[in-house]
Amino acid sequence: MDSIYNFIATINFDPVAINLGPITITWYALSYIIGLLFSWRYALYLAKSRYSLNSEIIDSFFNNAILGVIIGGRLGYVALYNFDYYSENLIEILYVWQGGMSFHGGLVGVIIAQIFTSIKYKIKFLIITDISSLTVPFGFMLGRIANFINGELYGRITEHPIGIVFPKGGEIPRHPSQLYEAFFEGFILFLFLNLLFYFTKIRAKAGCITGIFILLYGLFRFLIEFFREPDPQLGMILLDLTLGQVLCSIMIITGLLTLLISSINPK
Repeated sequence: MDSIYNFIATINFDPVAINLGPITITWYALSYIIGLLFSWRYALYLAKSRYSLNSEIIDSFFNNAILGVIIGGRLGYVALYNFDYYSENLIEILYVWQGGMSFHGGLVGVIIAQIFTSIKYKIKFLIITDISSLTVPFGFMLGRIANFINGELYGRITEHPIGIVFPKGGEIPRHPSQLYEAFFEGFILFLFLNLLFYFTKIRAKAGCITGIFILLYGLFRFLIEFFREPDPQLGMILLDLTLGQVLCSIMIITGLLTLLISSINPK
């Protein structure tokens, strides 16, 4: 094992990306800012060029979606991943800067924002979700890279030379599962969905892009969870699966149902 360690990299990046005296911006915050700006601008382009939608609609949606991500992500983490702790430390639910966000909780928050936008502007719900699905994987990629830089949400122990020692994970090499997620849930998903949208007729069916997004994200995340360290306060739950895998199983089923509904409904 010692000979393998000689080839292992140790990751210990500074979590602060920009330090201007009293103003500090972390890599994680920077990834959120860049990801949101990109998604917003790209969504504006799609809305105008492909759906003939007013920019006000996208602006309104993103304002609501940001709140949905923050509130839903935080409450999702509190309720699903660490309820016992936060039930005894209620004030710390507000300490978002200390970490602890759930993707699936944030997803629920975004869906609520999508429903609200659809009703307010009388636009088909699945058109809003398609635009979102085409833009957000880029942000996922940046977010997971930031997780890697922070040395958090690391993978399970491995003896493979690809393993990396994360200071928060002890002196044993682990899978860089954050990079696996950045590549598959971010880059590959973004590229694949946009290639389908621009070069096939699948875009003619509202909801197909959404269904594929939900299905593939759920599938990628489910598989990568086998390499990711389970949350210590939860461990393995149902059928030796993590909570993330259980939730992603629901996503896979939801994605298939969305594809079925969109394929039998008119545009």
